[in-house]
Amino acid sequence: MNNFRFVIVGSGNISNTYCNAIDKLEAIDIVGVVSRSGNKPKALEPRDDVEVAPTISQITKDFDAVILCTPNGYHHKGAIEAADLGKHVLTEKVLDISMDAMDTIINSCKENGVRLGVAYQRRMSPDNQIIKEIIDSGQLGTIFSVDLRVKNYRDQAYYDSSPYRGTWEIDGGGCFIQQAAHYIDLYSWFFGIPNQVISALGTFTHDIEVEDHGAVLLRHEDGKIGTIIASTATKPGFDARFEIHSDKGTVILENDIITQWSIDGLSNPSKSQSMEIHSGASSASVSDTSGHEAIITDFVNAVRERREPVVSGNAARLATELILKIYNNTIEKKCN
Repeated sequence: MNNFRFVIVGSGNISNTYCNAIDKLEAIDIVGVVSRSGNKPKALEPRDDVEVAPTISQITKDFDAVILCTPNGYHHKGAIEAADLGKHVLTEKVLDISMDAMDTIINSCKENGVRLGVAYQRRMSPDNQIIKEIIDSGQLGTIFSVDLRVKNYRDQAYYDSSPYRGTWEIDGGGCFIQQAAHYIDLYSWFFGIPNQVISALGTFTHDIEVEDHGAVLLRHEDGKIGTIIASTATKPGFDARFEIHSDKGTVILENDIITQWSIDGLSNPSKSQSMEIHSGASSASVSDTSGHEAIITDFVNAVRERREPVVSGNAARLATELILKIYNNTIEKKCN
């Protein structure tokens, strides 16, 4: 079987994560980079066999798919260009920053007969998959409360590192659509979209136009109450924490690992107690690429098997839908 060939679109920091992940996978390769600056990701600088071009259509080497590593608000541009060329699309989270842009991506890929996947790699963590199965099976009983905390820290230099960071137009928002997006994806995957959302957002410790801290109250159709706190202002940064309470007891996950389990009649099913998983609590740098490796492997298999990826465009759409509800239902928004 021939190697599956990717073109990386974008040469910023996140592109290195995908390069490093693919370097650990067999029969998958990177043959090109799309970069307006003409630069390769640092991870690819030693390679002379990787073509660099300013647009996807100008890549002359044959390839199967693109990985979009551009800022959030540009994802639809790369996805449409790739789909029109008949190339499959894997994009860094989020799918995009508006409902119209996401629908355009999904429809373009469908009309051109190409696969669309989104890198919400925390869905690939063993304990998160176990929790999903147990929730869907009803073994947790009646869930009445879900509390999610994503209290990260980023310094001002992080936002100053690129002109698009901390903007509504390109980033699409602050800590909710950036740092908390992976966990909001898990929230919507586990529990669906709430029918009532109310939030309070603010900018407290950074010179940016979007929120760096906020709190959300959510009410689901079945009566379940959820809360979400997201931040990049909480020093020194803390592992994300999910607390799920039901009439059968309590489950707590920290950084994708079940750390507390007290459910009547069920023993702790965790498969990750000894694992170290990237938290992102105090740094955007990713050293553990196992989640990305799993997402990329599944995406390649989905293309070859002519099935949907584990995280399809429609599946990933839910996270942005919930984030937009958070942004559109604020009682107070004190942003610069």
